[in-house]
Amino acid sequence: MAELSTSQGGTRVLTVRELSDYLRVHPSTIYRLLKNGQLPGFKVGSDWRFDVETIDRWRASQSSMSNLEGQSRESML
Repeated sequence: MAELSTSQGGTRVLTVRELSDYLRVHPSTIYRLLKNGQLPGFKVGSDWRFDVETIDRWRASQSSMSNLEGQSRESML
C-alpha cells in the first residue's frame, strides 16, 4: 500500500489515488461518491483530499447502515 501523507497536525491525508488504493476501489468510484455527496472530503485548490480518520468513521457508519438494512429486510420476510 502507498505511504500515507501526513499534514502538520499529524492527521493522515490521502489523495484520490491513495484513497482508491486504501478502499480498494477504482478512482472513478471515489469521484462518483463525491459527486453524489456520499463521501467526506475537502478540496485543496482543484484537488480532493481525505482525512483517514474521517474516512474510517464513514466506513464504519456505512457498515452499520448496511447491517440495519439487512435486519430490516429480514424482518419483512
